[in-house]
Amino acid sequence: MTQLTGHERAQYVQSMFTKIAHRYDLMNRLMTGGMDIRWRKEVIQLAKVRPNASLLDLGTGTGDLAREALTQFPKARVTAADFTLEMMRVGKKNGDLNFSSADALNLPFKDKTFDAVVSGFLMRNVTDVQQALKEQHRILKPGGRIVILDTTRPKKNLLSPFIKFHMHVIIPFVGGLLSGMRDAYEYLPDTTENFLTAEALTVRMVAVGFRKVNFKRLMFGTIAIHWGEK
Repeated sequence: MTQLTGHERAQYVQSMFTKIAHRYDLMNRLMTGGMDIRWRKEVIQLAKVRPNASLLDLGTGTGDLAREALTQFPKARVTAADFTLEMMRVGKKNGDLNFSSADALNLPFKDKTFDAVVSGFLMRNVTDVQQALKEQHRILKPGGRIVILDTTRPKKNLLSPFIKFHMHVIIPFVGGLLSGMRDAYEYLPDTTENFLTAEALTVRMVAVGFRKVNFKRLMFGTIAIHWGEK
């Protein structure tokens, strides 16, 4: 599935997330051993928003990052945006958020709208990383911050065989068992191995105009958090 490009890939991704929406949060907890909860807390901390700032959670899914933002900053104006309606429908059952339908490559927001834009496991799924970064840069106010949580291609080390086994055997097996969509959980590990390295994503962020760009690796190098300023 990772060989798909353009509109075909976008359609596949949207269809896939529609089908796994009801098990998405559970699988995130299982795949990361619950560490994704801690990572989301760190993402919001790195956004460095003021108490009443405006924040966009792009590719929000069921709204986990948006809820974390409101937990840390109850007075913040948080928008949770995604292009898969079923994910947002599931999210609405877990509390009231300001959901918005949005395509990451053509955001329906005016220039300089938000103080921060954050995303969790979005960028590996977009069909044009550079365009998605340009759009996030466009909607940020000067001085606004971007924070990206996503998978990254791990460097080879002694743990590489175990990481590969976990990604290509354990995750598809458990994902298929719980969701009935084994191919979705074969796609997700494949996107990790085919996505940009953490260093390459940094270069892309700088190329569209972000400054003070940095990143840190997590979970044996398979996850990275990137951040920067406009």
